[in-house]
Amino acid sequence: EGQPIYMAVKGVVFDVTSGKEFYGKGAPYNALVGKDSTRGVAKMSLDPEDLTHDTTGLTEEELKSLDDIFNDVYKAKYPIVGYTSQRILNEDGSPNQNFKPEDQPLFSIRDEF
Repeated sequence: EGQPIYMAVKGVVFDVTSGKEFYGKGAPYNALVGKDSTRGVAKMSLDPEDLTHDTTGLTEEELKSLDDIFNDVYKAKYPIVGYTSQRILNEDGSPNQNFKPEDQPLFSIRDEF
């Protein structure tokens, strides 16, 4: 209680606290919070093995669903509070030179300070 509720989709961390009736403790989508649940969102699955950032093997239909939900639900309704290491680091842990916060969805330099 009283703590923000965060979840990530496609490496973007959203504050979904305003949707606590969906994401809060005991709520239907609580399994999605506290991690990057990209695969679960794409598959509309709460199966623990789908609660990962890994999109390997998803169908074209699942990938389209993921993009639609990412844009029409998460980006449209919830503030972005950060990015996961998957987005800002390479697999070897080195900085991803292609990551530019200003190119990220809904980024505003004023939000960072």
